[in-house]
Amino acid sequence: MEDMVKGAIDKGLNMICFTDHYDFLYPSLGVETWSFTFCVEDYFKMISDLKEQYRGQIEILTGVELGLRNEPAIREKTRAFYKKMVNEFPFDFVIGSTHVLENTDPYYDAYWIGKTKETGLRDYFTSIKENASFYSCFDVYGHLDYMIRYVRDTEKDYNASDYQDILDEALKKLIVSGKGIELNTSGFKYGLNRPHPKMEILKRYKELGGTILSIGSDAHKPEHLAYDFKKAKNLLNELGFSYYTIFKERKPVQIKL
Repeated sequence: MEDMVKGAIDKGLNMICFTDHYDFLYPSLGVETWSFTFCVEDYFKMISDLKEQYRGQIEILTGVELGLRNEPAIREKTRAFYKKMVNEFPFDFVIGSTHVLENTDPYYDAYWIGKTKETGLRDYFTSIKENASFYSCFDVYGHLDYMIRYVRDTEKDYNASDYQDILDEALKKLIVSGKGIELNTSGFKYGLNRPHPKMEILKRYKELGGTILSIGSDAHKPEHLAYDFKKAKNLLNELGFSYYTIFKERKPVQIKL
């Protein structure tokens, strides 16, 4: 974490928000065993120490990215766990994301057995629509078309209009609930030549009245901090956005682009 803080300072950033990934009940797939969890007490202690150490050089905020699940067998338990977490700890910012559905991570081949790109994406967007209605523990929904990275297809693209019925329901629910969406620049990093979500979804969000839009680079190492943020700014200006949003103590703060 200190390397990330130093990297942010070196890039001239005046603020960084950590949003470590917490995926409750992440499935064991028998290939690799990952545990996308951490000790929240230790996390806050480490960030508190860094805040003190780098006071006056950079502002450090404490966030988290929660893996939301829509499977009926576990979603009640998942919602209760996350609700307790965000109520007990003073996070500045909470991202909700879909990384797993049907108890499988689309990163792995097992998810795609018997699925086309179209059915996989429809199921993924459906999970976002359902999670947007079921969970209230987050501030913005992260990387809305993240799954496109992992489709078993050489053409890693899609027409958002093919899923507009589902996407509109999801976006409207987020807007009515006072939730935002994230412009995640990692799509540029992964060679997609666009952010997550793609421009058409960002445009539709604005058309439907959405105003809460965070910008994140999904950086897993210092060199990826603020990755292609200039591209993000230009894209948002092109779409007619004037502000982006950060969160402090779970409250949105609008900042002029």
